[in-house]
Amino acid sequence: MGLRANPTYRQRRFGAEVRKVRERAGLSVGQSAAVMGMQQAHISSVETGRTSLSPERLRALAAAGGSEDATYVDALVEMGQASGKGWWTPYRGHVRPSLLDIAELEAGAERIISYEPMFIPGLLQTPEYATVIHHGGYARGSREELDEAIRFRLQRQHILTGDRAPHFHAVVHEAALHVSLGSREIMRDQLFRLIEVSRLPNVTVQVLPFDGPVGFGTSFTMVQPNVVELSTVVVAHVEQSLYLGEADELARYKQVFARLREMALPPVDAAMPPEAHVAQDSLGLIQRLLYPLL
Repeated sequence: MGLRANPTYRQRRFGAEVRKVRERAGLSVGQSAAVMGMQQAHISSVETGRTSLSPERLRALAAAGGSEDATYVDALVEMGQASGKGWWTPYRGHVRPSLLDIAELEAGAERIISYEPMFIPGLLQTPEYATVIHHGGYARGSREELDEAIRFRLQRQHILTGDRAPHFHAVVHEAALHVSLGSREIMRDQLFRLIEVSRLPNVTVQVLPFDGPVGFGTSFTMVQPNVVELSTVVVAHVEQSLYLGEADELARYKQVFARLREMALPPVDAAMPPEAHVAQDSLGLIQRLLYPLL
């Protein structure tokens, strides 16, 4: 099998985790090659995500260190053996590889947390809102490429209602709710959509108000599988999003989100009767913004 020219994020992350296992075991590349019965060059290719590693060899490497958690090793084996195919496969070559990467991450997620200071999170956008975002100068590409990216974004949303739907917790700054995008109807329907999707048992939406502590900054999403150590933070960027997976990075963004969640208004709960809203909460703020749009 030839070496991969353009490994996916999952493949690169698998290689990085193999390197961590080796380093925690205190083994050099040469020593780990001896443990697994491989050539040193092969180890380097594995650790850069350019080729795979059999479950037997991975388990032999983990056993050499003697300190790896069995659940983590099992999850790592599963990551290395995954086919990388899913509903997103037909989009390969039609949307950016980074979009395929996040779709694959979401497919294996148990929990997704997201902070958005200026836009509604992609998993909660209406088709009309997503269309304006893509065609309004916020993304680059031909009309055909942008239309394909819109279809891809809307397809991603099915993860919230599937058989293994993860829990999705979003903190959205109030600024994102004030953007008109040139149409009262688009924003009205988008605000209704936020209330509607919050009725799902696995979706939590909070609004960070203007009159609270400052919470602007860069949007980010953390995708957490069943083994939290294998979580990934995706930090949005105009040119190329950052994918972070080091332990200190994960801890830092978890702390940031915990602080944002604490500063935000209580979650949207559309099931509560109006008289139950004795204090300002996320639903009340969204409804207040809706009234002028009706």
